[in-house]
Amino acid sequence: MTTETTEGIRKSNRRWQSDVIVDLVKRYGFPCVALNPGASYRGLHDSLVNYGENDPPILLCNHEKIAVQIAHGYARASGQPMIAIVHDVVGLLHAPMGIYYAYLDRAPVFIIGATGPLAEPKRRPFIDWIHSANVQGEAIRHIVKWDYQPAAIDGVPDAFARAYSIMMSGRQGPIYMCYDAGLQEAALDHEVPLPPRLIPWHSQKRPMRWLPPSALSSSRISPPDHPMAGTT
Repeated sequence: MTTETTEGIRKSNRRWQSDVIVDLVKRYGFPCVALNPGASYRGLHDSLVNYGENDPPILLCNHEKIAVQIAHGYARASGQPMIAIVHDVVGLLHAPMGIYYAYLDRAPVFIIGATGPLAEPKRRPFIDWIHSANVQGEAIRHIVKWDYQPAAIDGVPDAFARAYSIMMSGRQGPIYMCYDAGLQEAALDHEVPLPPRLIPWHSQKRPMRWLPPSALSSSRISPPDHPMAGTT
């Protein structure tokens, strides 16, 4: 059964495990999501559109590298982290150059991927088998700050919170979270506790500082005050 909201969006009376991921995306205040659609995260895509009511908005890209680069550029220009979603093995292998530059640039990009279904009886013949991997993060582990693949929906919120914290702290950089297609598409049969609501990074009004090369000459930069200056 479905219900219709005042905006005309038909919503299911049931909830799915991918809805929890959307709850986390909203809770952490991500402004938008760049993606190139793929079947491995069709559950999450459906939840973003229907359960999440297109909030945050989706930016449709024609290549995974472009999705990551948009998130990278947005983070660089605004100081806000952004999500890029990539398809399973093949989509992830399209993205490394974009991820590499985000890593070099210390840009906080929250990369979401998918795999499977990991349960063999649920896989479609051929296509799901060649597009699944046991640990997809291996492909980009050296150019992200952290990667993880939760095995159950109850582990998703804590892993999401840890990924966000690692992405935004210290030397900022991209992280990679991978979600099993079977996990996404399973019915949600119990409430999953979520982390406390975060004050979105952009609402703290602390934009990322960037100086153009012309501003880096010695004549334009004053030395910082040293705490020991003037002491003997």
